[in-house]
Parts: sequence; structure tokens; C-alpha cells
Amino acid sequence: MGRGGTSRSAGAFCAAVLAVLTAALTMTGCAADDPHASRTPPPFASNIPSPEPTSDVGLCVSIVRHWSHEVLEGRGYGDYQSMGMSGGQYDILREVVDAARAARAQGATEVDTLMERQAREGCTAWYRSGGPGEGPWR
Repeated sequence: MGRGGTSRSAGAFCAAVLAVLTAALTMTGCAADDPHASRTPPPFASNIPSPEPTSDVGLCVSIVRHWSHEVLEGRGYGDYQSMGMSGGQYDILREVVDAARAARAQGATEVDTLMERQAREGCTAWYRSGGPGEGPWR
């Protein structure tokens, strides 16, 4: 007795849900075929240029500059690998920090500019000779 009533209610419910889903899918499909619908991408998607890839030298300068500041302020930690640096980058870092400490001891105020310049010069020279995996590094 209870089963018959339940089956009819469930069947009616499923039929109603199926009808609603069919109508929704049909309306969605019709909207996609509308000849007046805009086919252009949103304005924000076409106005943003793709970022340029960062060069090896640029990445080297960025990481050496960052860690030079950290080490100079006493916040450096671990070894070069835990800093995400290669051995060559770490050598550059040590030279930059040594020069910055010497400049500070002499009362220089433009230590950041000095560190930036030395990091760029060191990284440029390092990658000019091939860098890891190229040239004399093989």
C-alpha cells in the first residue's frame, strides 16, 4: 500500500525535475545561438599585455638583492640552497654583502644603490660566461 504511493510520488518528482532541467538546457542552448549575442571577450581580457619572461640575469639580481638585504640586517638563514640560490649566486651575495658592510662602516648612505649595482654586475658577469649548464659550466 505504501509502496505504490511512494513510487508514483517519486516518479512525478523525477518527471518534474527532468522537465525543469530540459527547459534550462534548451534555454541555455538557445542563448548561445543568438545572433545578437556578443562574441567579443570581456574588455579586461584583451587590454592586459602578457608579462615578459624574466631573464636569467634578472632573476639572479632579484634573488641576490633580496637575500643581501636580509643577510645585511641579520635575517639570513641556512645555507645557499635553503635560500633558493645556486653556488654562483651565493658567491655574488657574499661579495655584495661584504661591500655593503664596508660601505656602512665608512658611513655611506647609498648602500642600497651599491648593493643593486654590484648584484647586477655580478649576475651579468656570471651569466655572460654561460651560467649553470652552459659554456664552461658543463
